[in-house]
Amino acid sequence: MLPGLKLGIHTEKEVEHNAFERLRSLGIENEALKKANQLSGGQKQRVAIARALINDPVIIMADEPTGNLDKKNGEMVFDIFKELSSLHKQSLLVVTHDNEFAKQTNRIIEMEDGKIIKM
Repeated sequence: MLPGLKLGIHTEKEVEHNAFERLRSLGIENEALKKANQLSGGQKQRVAIARALINDPVIIMADEPTGNLDKKNGEMVFDIFKELSSLHKQSLLVVTHDNEFAKQTNRIIEMEDGKIIKM
């Protein structure tokens, strides 16, 4: 069982069911028993998303979630974030250096040296 889920009030069976449902919603339920080195970059990213969302956070924070992905997988990951945050009424905060990625968001805040320079 994931360490963060041990702190909750759910049984191990509930946790397993919820984890599988997250993987299913991300289209990687068939990869559930694979080791990390057996997954593609896109699959690894989706597993990271599932882990981040398993406890239903109010805010999803992602630091360069598409940084090491090709264009196709990057777009897929962004679409997943948008869909899941909308579905679960969660705010999504993304740090990115990709201007095309940023243009797809509701609001852009530009920062330099830790200071907001443009909103």
